[in-house]
Amino acid sequence: MIAVPDVELVNVSDPGRKRPHNEDSAVTDRELGLALVADGMGGYKAGEVASAIAAKVVLDAVRAGQNKHFFQQQNKPNEATRERDLIRRSIEDANKYIYRTAHNIPQCQGMGTTIVATLFSEGRVTLAHVGDSRIYLFRDNALKQVTNDHSLVQELIDRGFFTPEEAQANTPKNLVTRALGIDEHVEVEMTEMATRPGDIYLLCSDGLNDMVDDEEIRLTLSKYGGNLVQAAHELVQQANASGGRDNISVVLARPHAVTASSAGILEKLQGLWSRDS
Repeated sequence: MIAVPDVELVNVSDPGRKRPHNEDSAVTDRELGLALVADGMGGYKAGEVASAIAAKVVLDAVRAGQNKHFFQQQNKPNEATRERDLIRRSIEDANKYIYRTAHNIPQCQGMGTTIVATLFSEGRVTLAHVGDSRIYLFRDNALKQVTNDHSLVQELIDRGFFTPEEAQANTPKNLVTRALGIDEHVEVEMTEMATRPGDIYLLCSDGLNDMVDDEEIRLTLSKYGGNLVQAAHELVQQANASGGRDNISVVLARPHAVTASSAGILEKLQGLWSRDS
């Protein structure tokens, strides 16, 4: 098994004030360095099924892949390549499973889900997403959205038809252009970046960012960032106070510095793995 990344994870999910049940699925696993949020959509409770499938398939696949060095190849790709392949393939597997379920079970027809996921290792993070759930990075008291929404609103902005303000005012917010379970194959958007001690990564369903604007999110993380549990609950409370029109899922992740001792242990483990492989 690879070394456990030193990352703090907090996971809060709430049905909101308008929905009868929660169709979001949020999962964190510190030993894997994995965090994800899936926002389900579909008929009665079908969205809940889709997001739950996505969360379980990805969690199980990442765990199996890391335990067995599943993506070891003859050319011995670096850790970043293995992690990127691992998270991408796990999401593609989830897509196929949801797609087949939707076609085989009448009650699940038309179901789908968005997904955002982060896979942390020492000094870096791999990000993956499909749909309009988001990942933000809070660094040096600034907030930046590091995923690009797969939505009609964003597509119209990217093509220059509307400004962001015009698109928000004139376009339905819930029309996604990419999701798991809609087609047999899906394109997973991937990003990799170096982490810094003190970074906070926010993964959320649109039940948060539709209700709380980016500046309010930034101010909240600035004020409560020393306590991620308090920060996550505060963000959910703000979304509900603004109407809570949708389910609200908030996952916060803070990577910590690699200590000299842990870095030495990691090097030894990597050396052993190289010899064994």
